[in-house]
Amino acid sequence: MIVFDLRCRKNHVFEAWFRDSAAFERQNGKGDVTCPVCGDRKIAKALMAPNISTPKEKSSAEQRKMLAQTTKLLYQMREQVEKNCDYVGERFAEEARRIHYGETEKRNIYGEATDEQAEALREEDIPFSRIPWIPRHDS
Repeated sequence: MIVFDLRCRKNHVFEAWFRDSAAFERQNGKGDVTCPVCGDRKIAKALMAPNISTPKEKSSAEQRKMLAQTTKLLYQMREQVEKNCDYVGERFAEEARRIHYGETEKRNIYGEATDEQAEALREEDIPFSRIPWIPRHDS
């Protein structure tokens, strides 16, 4: 297993584990690697500092443990959302409006929205949340 520091077009930096470098290239080429902050699929490897053992190693281990726990919770959240909500894809903003204004039945939905669509929903006081979606990997 190998960990890479990755960066999206909005300069969000995050770590991701892969079986090997080829697994990263394959998944990234298919658009399976996404930014957990904004969902961007245009991902590149970021510069990585060398891993040098220091007395701060314990704090680094604690950070890795916290990251692993957070990642696990995000996977569980994704599972619950997929189990209990209707996927509406790129029609998310449109469908959220229809539900909000009573044009269709009230139900839980999930899908994709651009930053501009999300801002428009906020301006209309339409309740929604953005979740940092953790993609499934084959590694």
